[in-house]
Amino acid sequence: MKLRQPTDFEILEALEETGRNVAPNLESHTNKNRQNINTRLPVLCDYGLVERIGPAERSGLYEITMDGKAALVHREQYDEVDDFESLLRATDPGSSSPPTAQASCVRGERDDESDRQESRN
Repeated sequence: MKLRQPTDFEILEALEETGRNVAPNLESHTNKNRQNINTRLPVLCDYGLVERIGPAERSGLYEITMDGKAALVHREQYDEVDDFESLLRATDPGSSSPPTAQASCVRGERDDESDRQESRN
């Protein structure tokens, strides 16, 4: 996990403070440009620190995850530890997402099983 400081932590802070949000709103909360935020959100999603949520499948609406909150708690330790991700997992071991779910977040895809279940309903 390679985070960009301070940008990634500012995005996480803004999501924790404001709740679910989109890049244009995060731009005003972080004073970072929208393009930078749009670039970082999928990376943070891939790391499991934020989650893209509906209502539309390709929605730009994100919220912070438990791992994202743990990252904020351990922010000061980011430069001090070799494996920040392991530190987060040790803090909340039940929050780990399977790699396919993380990868699908970046591409805006869902796994085949969830698609099959949805088509049955």
